[in-house]
Amino acid sequence: MFPKPYFVDANDIRMAVHEQGEGPAVVLLHGFPELAYSWRHQLPALAAAGFRAIAPDQRGYGRTSVPPNVADYRIDMLIDDVHGLLDALELPSAAFVGHDW
Repeated sequence: MFPKPYFVDANDIRMAVHEQGEGPAVVLLHGFPELAYSWRHQLPALAAAGFRAIAPDQRGYGRTSVPPNVADYRIDMLIDDVHGLLDALELPSAAFVGHDW
């Protein structure tokens, strides 16, 4: 079952985060246009392997804030979102997995 989200404030947005498991953090970043739901099969597999699997809905998607301006989606904003997520979760480091079309 796909975990229900909790929410964190990061980089001036409210980010929906789906998480499963305990252990070293692995952040799974979906592509565009997708959702954290894209990682629904990987979250339980990583949790079973001893990882804390974290899949946020990135800005503009799912239940995360939708900033109104095109400039709000620049790559530097997306990078700052990830830094803000790590800060909000008090994670000094994490492994990252990404996917895009």
